[in-house]
Amino acid sequence: MQFPPANPYPSRRSAVMADNVVATSHPLAAEAGLSMIRRGGNAADAALATAITLTLVEPTGNGIGSDAFAIIWDGSVLHGLNASGHSPAGWTPERFPGAEMPERGWDSVTVPGCVGAWVAVSERFGKLPFEALFEPAIRLAEQGFIVSPVIGSLWARGAAVLEGQPGYAEHFMPGGRVPVAGERFASPEVAATLTAIAETKGEAFYRGAIAEKIAAASAANGGALTVDDLAAEAPDWCGTISGGFDGVTLHEIPPNGQGIAACMALGMLEHTAVRDAGPDDPRSVHLMIEAVKLTLRDVEAHVGDPTAMAFGPDALLDPGYLAERARLIDPERAQDFGAGAPKAGGTVYLSTADASGMMVSFIQSNYAGFGSGCVVPGTGISLQNRGAGFVTTPGHPNRVGPRKRPFHTIIPGFLMKDGAPVMSFGVMGGPIQAQGHVQMVLRTQLWGQDVQAAVDAPRWRVTQGLGLAVETAMNSTLHEALAAMGHVLDMEPPDAAFGFGGAQLVHRLPAGGYAAGSDPRKDGAAVGF
Repeated sequence: MQFPPANPYPSRRSAVMADNVVATSHPLAAEAGLSMIRRGGNAADAALATAITLTLVEPTGNGIGSDAFAIIWDGSVLHGLNASGHSPAGWTPERFPGAEMPERGWDSVTVPGCVGAWVAVSERFGKLPFEALFEPAIRLAEQGFIVSPVIGSLWARGAAVLEGQPGYAEHFMPGGRVPVAGERFASPEVAATLTAIAETKGEAFYRGAIAEKIAAASAANGGALTVDDLAAEAPDWCGTISGGFDGVTLHEIPPNGQGIAACMALGMLEHTAVRDAGPDDPRSVHLMIEAVKLTLRDVEAHVGDPTAMAFGPDALLDPGYLAERARLIDPERAQDFGAGAPKAGGTVYLSTADASGMMVSFIQSNYAGFGSGCVVPGTGISLQNRGAGFVTTPGHPNRVGPRKRPFHTIIPGFLMKDGAPVMSFGVMGGPIQAQGHVQMVLRTQLWGQDVQAAVDAPRWRVTQGLGLAVETAMNSTLHEALAAMGHVLDMEPPDAAFGFGGAQLVHRLPAGGYAAGSDPRKDGAAVGF
């Protein structure tokens, strides 16, 4: 990877280059991860310590009640993990007679999967004792951490919507108000919960005292989640699916997630003239937008729990099919392909790499900000609202049903070339994620931008019909050109909550070591040694 002498976009940051790196959206979590490598651990240990700490210091995007996915390069083989939970056994279609699924409350909560992910990754790849991974988070929970600016702002927005949900105000609004940036927040309840998970290697969460507390809170609030639902949950080492562009292969987790959308879009773009213009040229940006719109239409129609999909990943990634779809793109004019986008949400993403060559792409999420808004009393466990990802449409592969995984927006990404690792990366933030993956891949691989420049660059996001959300930092000439092509622009500021995501990139360097970039739209950092 070649590094140009100057970043073409306004930025306060440069790429961090080191033999061991962590990139994520909160500096305390990044330091927690790096400390594991200093103690003799590896990138897997670093990823888990980072993820565990993020449940405390960035509650606006994740919690102990999150789901998770991971792609791990162990030095010779790539592995994919799906730790998204299933719906309760009591979730029959008849339970949800409305046109849409509930977005908050206990009827939006599926079984949390991230604790299972922590256990599975540690058992298979970790070097340090499982309990050691929890030490930074437990210490911060006991002593308190200082709320950072972006998270403080998102905390206030979340509380305005969620303070009436069961357990929310008691945990997240101490003294009856939201903590602001610069104030300290501590949680003895989270410390006790993490300690129990660490000591039992997750058993307390799925089959012990914590599981009983979760089920009791569900029953007390009319939910269907039971101890049997929790005990039945297990992560799935599912491998990856892939799509290519000019010799580089993008790996994603198979459905029920939207990662397939990024692979499909790259496959379509192979058949376009996207190579003939630069990264901020309206001709190339337009082609990327149109490919994404086509892809999202297919994903929304066909993707859900893989056991219910009529068309599997192989059919959707078939090169002939993608070439056929690409022929629908008009290089001069925006079209309404009937594309939609998943609902907006909150997520955390992290990437780690170590001197041995191990690289980890890891993502966990409560979905919409604080998720369901439900907090289990006495535990500090905030629960995701992944049930909102289901639909109620009869016959749809993503229709709500018992013990079923919903459509997921969160996706870790990983790039390979000629059998060797290239980049571990992700772009947290609901509907931007697959679209962001396409933008990051082409910026770094086709146009040769370094990881920090690719992260800093203004982003766009397909919305509905001809709609296109764009950051105001984008060149006004590009705005005008896209509008002239028929795109209907929605000018959003760069700090719009979740709208343009938070990217973290770790790129392997030819001479050894890594370059890491962290998104200035978040509070985080890339760190290394």
